[in-house]
Amino acid sequence: MSDERTFVIRRSLVVPMGLLVVLTFVLLVVCILQGQALAKVIILAGLILPLTVLFAESALRRLVVDQDGVTAIRVLRQRRLNFADVTSLETVRVRNRVFMTLAAGEDDFLIISNSYGDFPALLTLLIKGVPAGAVTAETEQLAQKPPIRQADVFTVWFAVAALVYVLIAQFRN
Repeated sequence: MSDERTFVIRRSLVVPMGLLVVLTFVLLVVCILQGQALAKVIILAGLILPLTVLFAESALRRLVVDQDGVTAIRVLRQRRLNFADVTSLETVRVRNRVFMTLAAGEDDFLIISNSYGDFPALLTLLIKGVPAGAVTAETEQLAQKPPIRQADVFTVWFAVAALVYVLIAQFRN
């Protein structure tokens, strides 16, 4: 590896999450202005905080892979593993969802999912970077045809469509 490469959560997931936050806020404002039931306003206000945190965490999460290791950058925290210290690169696959564990000893590890854009390239860089004996057979097999997860994108777009429908219904009343 000659340079560093940065991987982010797929924008096809982050964009609808941002829309979901905006639409939920708009619905909250509309409900307040229309004098809707207090319970509805409280529920929407309660939804905005976790949606915003989830959006911020997804939008700002980064993996930086360089010749020496990988750095996971998240909101308010950062963790780095040097490839030389890695003892195993393991993979768990549940349907099209993949979780890789990059471990260096018992207490130092990173869990990486296939939610990152260009996941096949990320997987290839990790396999090339870690010591030869650290990669499990399952991980090497997965690298032949890495799955791309689209169900989560569909779910968020469905939620966006549902909120648009609710907003239209609010304005018709």
